[in-house]
Amino acid sequence: MTPRSRTNQLLYQAELLLETPVGSDEHAQARRMAAEEGSLALAELALQSLLREVTELANLERHDWRELLGPEGAGIAELHRLRELAARPDSWLAWLLAKLEALHGSDGVARRRSGAAAGLIAVGSGAALGEELSWCLAEAKAEIAALRETSEEW
Repeated sequence: MTPRSRTNQLLYQAELLLETPVGSDEHAQARRMAAEEGSLALAELALQSLLREVTELANLERHDWRELLGPEGAGIAELHRLRELAARPDSWLAWLLAKLEALHGSDGVARRRSGAAAGLIAVGSGAALGEELSWCLAEAKAEIAALRETSEEW
């Protein structure tokens, strides 16, 4: 399988996992959290695969996103573009990197939804993790298409 195919496969699997029905039994919330964190882990693998894909000609030894997207990363145009994107707080990549850091932390990233008492309006973190991740994956796919187009021009 080529790096491009693997990137596509991982993004597809991440989206499928988010769309999986969680049911309504006593384990539904745990299933939703598992699907969200599993999908986020697949998104991390897709990011790794994308980095391998856009740096394929550079024959890099390592493709860890922390290294390649960090300030000491390789001087490849596509990586520079991704670094700039990661520096923008409102970007999909900045959101993804923050969630990946949380995923690797001891608290994880998925949260239980509070069952607000009847009549109370729950105000909180805004969109659910799954909704935000769906947005992130859609934005990532658009960016990946642009990166691939740029890469193919070379």
